Amino acid sequence: MTDDLPHKLRSDALDNRERILEAARAVFAAEGMDAPMREIARRAGVGPATLYRRFPTKQALAAEAFTEQMQACRTIAEEELADPDPWHGFCRVIERLFELQARSRGVTTAFTSAFPHAIDLAAERERTLRSLAELTRRAKETGQLRSDFVLDDLILMFMANNGLHAISTSTRVAASRRFAALAIRAFRA
Repeated sequence: MTDDLPHKLRSDALDNRERILEAARAVFAAEGMDAPMREIARRAGVGPATLYRRFPTKQALAAEAFTEQMQACRTIAEEELADPDPWHGFCRVIERLFELQARSRGVTTAFTSAFPHAIDLAAERERTLRSLAELTRRAKETGQLRSDFVLDDLILMFMANNGLHAISTSTRVAASRRFAALAIRAFRA
């Protein structure tokens, strides 16, 4: 009977969970998805057993840690889809997504990977991709977006933007803005 009751975490366990998620975001943002789980546990101030009890795999941890970023990606795509000028919306999607990515490097893996055990994350990704596909279709109809553009081109640029490495976030953001401008020029008809 008690198995059917919702499980509430004790306040210390809840604090540990939040510290783990904060540390995961910071470590994944700084080092990417190859960062070791032990480093995340160390930065969170918990033991590896505590980390693995809450998040048995790196994929489960990443899915939870990046839910907020995936929601931000979806929001960006939906807001720019609402722009009455599809080309302007398309350009703003690139600029805004690239900047988000420059600020949090791990978001690329979250966006470009389908974590099989993270249904919510996969659903966010699919909604974002549908909005991007619709925006792309509309931008093509204006004649301003290359007719041979496919959504995979944007994903490819998103992955390339992830390759920008700089010591500081501000330098990475500046380089990302420059790369976004170049990508937009490449996509223009």
